[in-house]
Amino acid sequence: MDVQDVDFEELYRGGTPMGRKMPWDIGAPQPAVVALADAGEFTGEVLDIGCGLGDNSAFLASRGLPVTGLDGAPSAIEQARARTGDVTFAVADATKLEGYEGRFDTVLDSALYHCLSEDERRRYLAALTRATRPGARLHLFAFSPEVPDAFPAPYLISEANLRETVGKDWTIEHLDPTVYTTSMTPDELAASVRAILAEDPAGLGALDTDADGRVLVPVWQLKATRR
Repeated sequence: MDVQDVDFEELYRGGTPMGRKMPWDIGAPQPAVVALADAGEFTGEVLDIGCGLGDNSAFLASRGLPVTGLDGAPSAIEQARARTGDVTFAVADATKLEGYEGRFDTVLDSALYHCLSEDERRRYLAALTRATRPGARLHLFAFSPEVPDAFPAPYLISEANLRETVGKDWTIEHLDPTVYTTSMTPDELAASVRAILAEDPAGLGALDTDADGRVLVPVWQLKATRR
C-alpha cells in the first residue's frame, strides 16, 4: 500500500490495515497547539482545517474562541461531533472552501498540508487566502525531510516548498523545526508500518519519544500573516 493513496474516509472507518488507532489521534490537543494558544496566537474566528476527530478544535473552543472544524472525511466529522458540541463541524474540500470566503481570522493546519500533492497544495493555499481576512494568521505543521523513510508519511515537505507556496499571499514570520506528538509507542508504530507497507520499518528507532513513551515526529512549524 502506498501511503500517498490512503483513503482517509476508509481509514476513519477502521477499514485499512492500520486499524482504528491512528498516529495523529492522541485524544487531546497537540502540545504545540496548546503552546500557541497559551501565547495568544489564536484570535477571532478560527478555522481548524483538516480537523480530523476535532480535539484541537474542541480545545480552542474551550478557550472561548468561535471555531469551525472542516475535514474531507465524513466519518471524521461524524466522530468529531460526537466528541464535542462546542464546535461547528462540516465536511469540506480544503482546496476549494466554497462558502467560507473572507470569514476567518486564524487558521490552524495541524498536519494537513503534507497530505496534499503539489497541485493540491497550491489550490489549498489559494482557498485559504480566499477564506481569510487580510491580516489573518496561519499556523501550519507539516512533516519535514527529517522524517525517516520508513515512517508512513504521504509527503515530506521542504523549507523551500513552504516558502514558495505559502509565501505567495502570506508573509512568513516563523518557520522552524519542531516535533509532532503521535499516539503510538515505538513498538506500536513499527507494527502499524508493517501492516501498511508490508516491510521492515528500519530507521524508526531514531525518533524521540515524550515522557509518556509516544513517538515524536519531526515537523516544520510555520506562522504566517495574510497580506
